[in-house]
Amino acid sequence: MYERVESEYFTAKRKAAKRICRGEVKPSDLPANAEIRELIQTFARLHEGEQRTANLQKMRLAALWMMRLLRAFRPRLIGSVMTGHIRKGSDIDLHLFSNAIEPITSILESEGLQFEVEHKLVTKHQESRVFTHIHVYDTHPFELTVYAEDKAHYVFRSSITGKAIERASIRELEELITREYPDVNLDEAVQECEEAIDPYSLFRLLLLPLESVKQSAKYHPEGDVLYHLLQVFELAKEARPYDEEFLQAALLHDIGKGIDPYDHVNAGLQALEGVISERTEFLIAHHMDAQALKSGTLGHRMRLRLESSPDFEDLMLLRELDNQGRQVGVTVGTVDDALDYLRELAQSNEGDD
Repeated sequence: MYERVESEYFTAKRKAAKRICRGEVKPSDLPANAEIRELIQTFARLHEGEQRTANLQKMRLAALWMMRLLRAFRPRLIGSVMTGHIRKGSDIDLHLFSNAIEPITSILESEGLQFEVEHKLVTKHQESRVFTHIHVYDTHPFELTVYAEDKAHYVFRSSITGKAIERASIRELEELITREYPDVNLDEAVQECEEAIDPYSLFRLLLLPLESVKQSAKYHPEGDVLYHLLQVFELAKEARPYDEEFLQAALLHDIGKGIDPYDHVNAGLQALEGVISERTEFLIAHHMDAQALKSGTLGHRMRLRLESSPDFEDLMLLRELDNQGRQVGVTVGTVDDALDYLRELAQSNEGDD
């Protein structure tokens, strides 16, 4: 569950019991949800260290920004960001109260936020209900659960403890942040959240349309641009799992094909200006030159320039992976899988600074 392969406690317990024990296991023999949560938190404290505390502060400030934005829907912060029990991959969970989702999505659209609406059917005690979730992709991912307005004062209970869940209104969250982080200027910090450019949202915005951008079967038998980029990213993860800049280049090197297929390198670099490092920019800018170098058609001056770069070996590795990532039928992750990996790697690297 720490790696989020499973999100449901009961399913995770049954799978673990099946691996460890022989035969059927009674539910009463399985550990309680609260026991599992405590072990997961212990694991998170051990492996994530002080960076976990820094991430919690950032996520609470981001939550406050979103709650102020959606104040008309009486937002309540719940979950790990509220309790402080965050771990790698945690999102920000908010309850909203509205009899329609359109007023909420209209505000999100006006802010230029990317989101998806999910209607999830849940059956419990022989009663089926449809829950509406809005997944917002920003600097930190949000899950907004929308309930009817008459549920605003309903006491929601935890599936782990059975007790009323902890939740905070805007005022209560402001008080919590002021108490926990006395050096933070609330209004300035929230303003920074509003003005911050989330590179992963931009990457997602540029990547998703590439699924419909087809390529020449002669050079790209695998099909669309997105499938190719995800293949190269998976190969890059195997080769350089902790190299954030290299991994970004692997995922984004052909992103300009959805903008200008005749000059995709420059189109991609213009779209990514200001949100990628100089090294990532170098790798993307010259990945086609690396192909020309391999084929012997690159000019002498450019060849000397590339070979003198400290990133030359990485450039040629990217070229090799680019050529390998053209297989038909290979299983790859999703765009969100790739971006989650990059986001978590960036947070980990921040903690190492």
